[in-house]
This record gives sequence, C-alpha cells and structure tokens, in this order.
Amino acid sequence: MHQLRSIVINTCFGGFSLSDEALVMYAERKGLNAADVYWLDIERDDYDLIHVVRTLGEKANGECARLKIVEIPADVIWFVKEYDGAEHIAEAHRTWA
Repeated sequence: MHQLRSIVINTCFGGFSLSDEALVMYAERKGLNAADVYWLDIERDDYDLIHVVRTLGEKANGECARLKIVEIPADVIWFVKEYDGAEHIAEAHRTWA
C-alpha cells in the first residue's frame, strides 16, 4: 500500500484563505499568537493545517474560499497550481526553454 500525503487547496475562484476561527486554532496548535500568523505563509501540507481543516470543515474557509484536502502519493514532488484562485495539485516536471 502506498503512503499518502495530505495537502490543502482552495477549490473555488477567489483564493486560498482561512477563517479567523481556523487561524486562531492553527496558531494555538503552533503555540503562536494568531496576529503573528499569515495564512499565505503556511505550508499546504502542514500537519496542523490539515488538522484544522478536518476539524472545522466548512468553518475553516476564509472569505471566497472553499478548502479541500487532497491526498496524493507521498513520493510525488508537487506544487499548487492556481487559476484565479481556484487551485489543484500538479506534479513537478522538468522543463527547458
């Protein structure tokens, strides 16, 4: 059986963001003050972020966000690809120009 990695993405136009409640919960799990946490700096595969989104469900969504946890094979080199704020996970490939 393959191991999986969980990643949080935003599935609607508008962009990734966390609700105030989610940001406070995330900061508490990290032992930080919520005012010192900027949600765009949070790694999308951060264990505590995954926990917050799973725990709060739709309440974790920030303004104009609809968050989803995507699971991919753990050995994939990945990045978040977005168009007008709607995101998906893409596998990193080599390119040359």
